[in-house]
Formats: sequence, C-alpha cells, structure tokens
Amino acid sequence: MSEVITETTQKGILGWIERTGNRLPDPVFIFFYLIGILMVVSVLMSIFGVSAEHPVQKNADGTPLIIKSMSLLSAENIQKLWVQMPKTFTHFHPLGYVLVVMLGAGVAERSGFFAAGMRAAVRSTPVFLLTPVVALVAMLGNHAADAGYVVLIPLAGILFAAAGRHPLAGIAAAFAGVSGGFSANLLPGQLDALLFGITEEAVDISGLDPSWVMNIAGNWYFIAAMTLLYLPLIWFVTDKIIEPRLGKWSPGDGELAAQFEDKDDELTAGEKKGLKLAGLAALGVVGLWLLMTFGPGTALINEEACAPGTIEAGTCSVQKTLTPFYTSLVGGFMVLFLACGWIYGKAAGTIKNKQDLVDMMTGAMKDMGYYLVLSFAAAHFVAMFGWSNLGLISAVHGADAIQSTGLPLPIVIGMIIIFSALLNLFIGSASAKWALLAPILVPMLMLLGFSPEASTAAYRVGDSATNIITPLMVYFPLILIFAKRWQKGFGLGSLTALMIPYSVCLLISGIALMVIWVILGIPLGPDVSVAYSLPGT
Repeated sequence: MSEVITETTQKGILGWIERTGNRLPDPVFIFFYLIGILMVVSVLMSIFGVSAEHPVQKNADGTPLIIKSMSLLSAENIQKLWVQMPKTFTHFHPLGYVLVVMLGAGVAERSGFFAAGMRAAVRSTPVFLLTPVVALVAMLGNHAADAGYVVLIPLAGILFAAAGRHPLAGIAAAFAGVSGGFSANLLPGQLDALLFGITEEAVDISGLDPSWVMNIAGNWYFIAAMTLLYLPLIWFVTDKIIEPRLGKWSPGDGELAAQFEDKDDELTAGEKKGLKLAGLAALGVVGLWLLMTFGPGTALINEEACAPGTIEAGTCSVQKTLTPFYTSLVGGFMVLFLACGWIYGKAAGTIKNKQDLVDMMTGAMKDMGYYLVLSFAAAHFVAMFGWSNLGLISAVHGADAIQSTGLPLPIVIGMIIIFSALLNLFIGSASAKWALLAPILVPMLMLLGFSPEASTAAYRVGDSATNIITPLMVYFPLILIFAKRWQKGFGLGSLTALMIPYSVCLLISGIALMVIWVILGIPLGPDVSVAYSLPGT
C-alpha cells in the first residue's frame, strides 16, 4: 500500500501538497516553534514601540487607552510563563469542555451504540433513498468520532454493491458526509465544545468583552442549515456526477465476497433492544433538562437577569437569562451520550458490569492523551499571544485596514473561509488551526461588528470543505484502503479526483450560505446573532 501512495504522490499539485505537508512537523511542535517566533517578534515590536488605541477601554481621565506591545522576554512575562504554567494549561477553555463531553461519548462509542445506530439507519433504506440516507447518517455520525470513518464508510460501499450500484459511489458519499460535512449536524456536539472553547479563550485574551460566555449551541441553527444544504448537494454529486463517471460495476475477485461476508450481518436481538432502550434514555435526559429549566426552582434559568424593573430599565437580557442553560449543555451532552451508551451496552451485552463502564470512560480519556499534549502547547501559545498584546494590536490594525479598503463584510467573511480551506490542506487538525487563527480573527471581526459565534461559523465552513481532498487528513489512507478492496489500482490521485467535485460544491455552497446569513442577519443559534456591538458602544 505504501508503494502505491508514494508513486501517486510524486505528480502534480496534489503531490506537491502531500510532500509539502509531510515535511511539516507535528502540530504540537508547530505550536512550540510558533512560540519561539512569537518571542522574537514580541521583542522587536516592543523595541519599535508598536501600539494601538484600545477600542473600548479609556484611561481614568477619559483619554484613549494605548495598548503597547510587550516583550515576552520581560521579567514580568517570564515570571508568568513559569509561575502560571499549571493555570495556563488547566484553565484552557476547550480542555475541560472536550474532556467532559468525551466521558460520555467514549462510552457511547465503545459500547457499540454509535456503530449500531448508523448500521440500523442505513441497512433498511430503500434503494432510491440510499444516497441521501448515507449522506445524512454520515453527517450526523460526526458525533461518533472515529466510528463514522471506520464503520459507516466501508458499510456504505457494501450497501451500494448489494443494491447493484457502484460501491465506490457509496464510499464517496459517506466520506463526503463524514469529513466534508464535518461541521454540519442537526445538534451541537463535542466539536462545538472544542471550537467554542478556543473562541472563548480568544475573546478572553483580547479583553474586548469580559462578559462574553461560550454557548455550545451558538452555531446550532447554522450547522443545521449546513446539513440541509449539504444533503441534496452530496446526493446530486453522487448520483449525477460521481456514479456515472465510475461506470457500471460488477463483482470481481474473492476479496469482495469476503467483504460481503464480513459485514453482511443483521443487528442482533440485543442490539435492536439496546437501540430502543437508548432512545427512551435519550428522551429521559431531554425531559430532565426541560424539568431543570422550566420546572420548580428553574435551576437552569437566571431569573435575576430579567427581574422586576429590568424590563422598564431596558437592562433585561434574554441571553443572560438563559446563560446557565446554554452552559449546562456541555454536561448535558455528556449525560446524554453516557446514558444512551450505558443502556445500549447493558442490553447488547457489551457492558456486563459497572467496571466495564468505568473501563470505557478510562479508555476514552486514554484516547485523549494526544489532545492533552496538543492543548498544553496551544494553551501556552494563545496565552503568550495575549501577554504580548500582539493579538489585540493586530486585530485593531487589521480591522482598520479592512475598513479602509471599503470591502463589504460578506466579502471579507468569504475570503476568511477560503483562507481556512487552503490552510486545511496542510494542517488537518481543526482545533490546531483555530487555536492559531482565533486570537487574531475573533477580536478583529468583533471590531468590525461580527460576533464571536459568527467568526467560529465562518471558520467551520472552510475547515471542513477541503478535508476530503488533502492526503494529510489522518483517515485519507484508510479510505484509500477501503476503495482499493473494490477496485484494484485505485490510488491516491484516484481518490482525490473522486472527491474534488464534492469539495468544490461544499466550499462554494458553504460560502454562499455564510454570506446570505450575514446579509440577512439570521440568528446563528438560540439568542445568538451575526451582528455584534462592543460593550459601551
């Protein structure tokens, strides 16, 4: 397999992308190298006295507050680095959010709940609806992390072949949904917790709005719209472009027969029972959260935000009223995944006792080991960016430069999406890229009247669209293996060419959706708007 990949990557732009990307170090070391560069730049900016006027804060006498660049080699910042190192790491917002959600998601994945749910969703689908159902389950399967790639994509090839259709079309449709539609979903999940945690960190270090709090549902309406938009696009590209190009498929060697034998199994009685009980458990968790929100005591409502007198005074805020509810959704998804996975596992026989449950949660935390290391490096890069003041200074000057060009904000957003998509060809990790971009993009767009939630949404469009055409995506070789089992000689260039129509359509439609969203000012989530005003302005 490695020989095939090496041979096919020596030609053309795709070969250049892979060779260039393979020369890049691990994202952990990228952050450490960037910290070194940041130190040098901070010293130079401090020497040259680079500064900016703070857009919100004033001095005690009312004069403008000047933000000065600070050297990271100053005694104060060196002390911060070493004294606050544990705090810098453990207070990195995405860390806690992701670990909490993954405690539940790890059980749902290891118990087999996610895999069984996806199998059940696609196996009984009529042939004419096979493509849209595979694409929809693939996008919803983003919550299942690895299961979407490992279970659904090869299963889609099996189902298409069993229906007399080309299996590579099924693999392509599933890959486009799982990876190209990586940010699309009908419900928020661990990706929302991860990205909004980084967004919150970027807002914090900018100091522009200390009252802003991460809302895991901040992109809910937008990602649901992405799902509804991407579904017919993937359906059209698969049935009208990809499958006709592939031509008529006929079974070949014995490996394909073995593939059918390996996967052509029905759900067991225990798995079917587990899925039914897991559905009831999900309803129970939703009911519990509704009770805590609207029941006696309204535990998840901040009633003081709209206490008597605040409406007349104009200080009543629906968003502040619902802040406890929004913040609780991180724990809510953990409980939801945990309950569904546990109930399913008990019925299906994958969880026999409490120790099995603990082992699954422990295994989920073990899988997060790399993320912990990456978070340590990213947390210090983001924190040191804030200590140097270069993030806010860059944001202020960047906002001024954009305003001076006279470019409409929707065009600026489109350019940011394209930049994110191009960067994704070289750095596959969604969190790593956002940790690099957020400290500048989030405050810069806030100064231009663009909310942090909207910045996050724009980044997500670009980040997912090119996942399916870069050889540096970690699952790309795995998808290639799945495809080669159906068609000998299918190489890296073949897979990339297969996925390019999806990537182009998803990127163009995603940009159009974001631009329309900005122009119309449609809420991105519950009580979350595209427009933003700095406090006191």
